[in-house]
Amino acid sequence: MVIDILLVVAGMAVLIGGGELLVRSASRLAAALRVSPLVIGLTVVAFGTSAPELAVSVQSALAGQPDLAIGNVVGSNIFNVLMILGLSAMIVPLAVASSLIRRDLPLMVIASIVFGAMAYDGRITRVNGIILFSGIVAYTWWCVRESRRETAAIQKEFAQEFSTPAKSLTLDGIMLVIGLVLLAVGSRWLISGSSSIARSFGVSELVIGLTIIAAGTSLPEVITSVMAAIRGERDIAVGNVVGSNLFNLLSVIGLSAIVSPDGIGVTESAIRFDIPVMILVAVVCLPIFITGRQVSRGEGVLLFAGYIAYTVYLIV
Repeated sequence: MVIDILLVVAGMAVLIGGGELLVRSASRLAAALRVSPLVIGLTVVAFGTSAPELAVSVQSALAGQPDLAIGNVVGSNIFNVLMILGLSAMIVPLAVASSLIRRDLPLMVIASIVFGAMAYDGRITRVNGIILFSGIVAYTWWCVRESRRETAAIQKEFAQEFSTPAKSLTLDGIMLVIGLVLLAVGSRWLISGSSSIARSFGVSELVIGLTIIAAGTSLPEVITSVMAAIRGERDIAVGNVVGSNLFNLLSVIGLSAIVSPDGIGVTESAIRFDIPVMILVAVVCLPIFITGRQVSRGEGVLLFAGYIAYTVYLIV
């Protein structure tokens, strides 16, 4: 048991370190290639902070552990909105001033509903995976195109955060590879340790994926969004969560289903409860973001309390 706990802790640490290396090196390489800071923030960074989820879910799918793959994504999306946005809004009210972010929100809701519909028959097939992954390709292209229309204020905000110059293309390339290797190693340790703990306590792998693994792989999003909120970069705090959730649904689930010969099986409990909760959480964002154009401290408290209630329900 002690070894399993150490594996989980070490796996999370290695995943976070690998994700950080990946984000930093990829951001600098993108800047060197003259990609705008806004696009880097909304795609490279948002996707990079979701790299731990991608590593864990793909490894789980290949290892024949679909509950971990599904639980990781569903749990991470719930965690991102309720815990991360809630905590960030409790620090400072999050203004949703970017028109680009407001357009992304309906896409997150649609992606959540589409994923729920695909999972309804108990399996995400390879064809489903291809459709989902095609969505992230189209989304990335759309982000690049729409970024040219963004306001000067938003461009400046993202430039301050993501315009770090490249130290050396070779060095950043090496760091990028090291980050990917760390993600692969960390995901193996995390899956191995958490699976053993689940069996020891008689807890399902789905619950472990929805809680421990989901929270652990979402730590990069916590750091990015909370620090952005503290620095007053409130578009980044919201954009990181929306972009990461889209990446989780379209790319993480899509690739996991593609690499698995039989797709990803979805348990009845996930179909009946956890996936509907994830969809509901996404839908709840619509009135909060659009009507008030901000996430107030009071709404942050409600979101945060919602995550605590959800976690207690799973454990109890």
